[in-house]
Amino acid sequence: MTEISTPSQFQFREKSLAGKVVLLAGGSGGLGAATASLLAREGALLLIGYRSNGKRARQLQQVLQESAAVVELIEGDLNQAGMVEEYIRRAATLGPLVGMAIFAGDPVRATSPEASTAEAETERMQSSWYANFLGPYQLARRAAQEMVAQGTAGSIVLIATMQAVAPFEKSVAYAAPKAALVHAARVLAYEFGGTNNIGVNVVAPGVTTAGMAAASVAAGKYEHFLQSRVIPRYGKAEDVSRVVRLLLEPDSYITGQVITVDGGLTLRR
Repeated sequence: MTEISTPSQFQFREKSLAGKVVLLAGGSGGLGAATASLLAREGALLLIGYRSNGKRARQLQQVLQESAAVVELIEGDLNQAGMVEEYIRRAATLGPLVGMAIFAGDPVRATSPEASTAEAETERMQSSWYANFLGPYQLARRAAQEMVAQGTAGSIVLIATMQAVAPFEKSVAYAAPKAALVHAARVLAYEFGGTNNIGVNVVAPGVTTAGMAAASVAAGKYEHFLQSRVIPRYGKAEDVSRVVRLLLEPDSYITGQVITVDGGLTLRR
């Protein structure tokens, strides 16, 4: 006899981040700021990291604090000696770390072959490797270790790019380290999953009017995707932040996944 499901069987308890510590590395930029705004509304305790734009970070902090949000700032490049540990230490002053999203990176714009020397290309590749892979990876791994030490479940979200999951012309310097980050996230999900209950996932944004793609959108680089109806519109920071929030959900059952937020561009182009 087939068992009949009834509505009373399903328990959709709220999985709120209110009062929970969330670290947003590179969180003062467009995508990070949108995520910070969303989490602040929910009552999360935020530590926002930034590399150099202190004015922008302080403006974001001020706006969020006007709505009684708890927002702390930390300045520093993730690849500076001791900075990863400092991020973790500062987060611990707010309480147990249960969520982290890493927006840190560098767009590493491509140059024409005529304008690029082998030496310059090597320098760009090395710079991108540190900014787009090594720093974010080391922070993600250290945060996962901290969550294990705390004995708490947690969620880590790494921000990649659609260029990490599909080929685009002249994108190697930027896309290759991001693709490495995608694979590293899967490895971390494997290593820290199971009974540790620490989820590690990736969000790969497409063409958005905020974040690293904003300059390319303004220059008309992706206009033909709109004209040919490959995508219905350009993405917004809110599109990405909602997915990040989903993956940060406490006790999430999602791990080791890559969610591409690109309006179908990599599917239909």
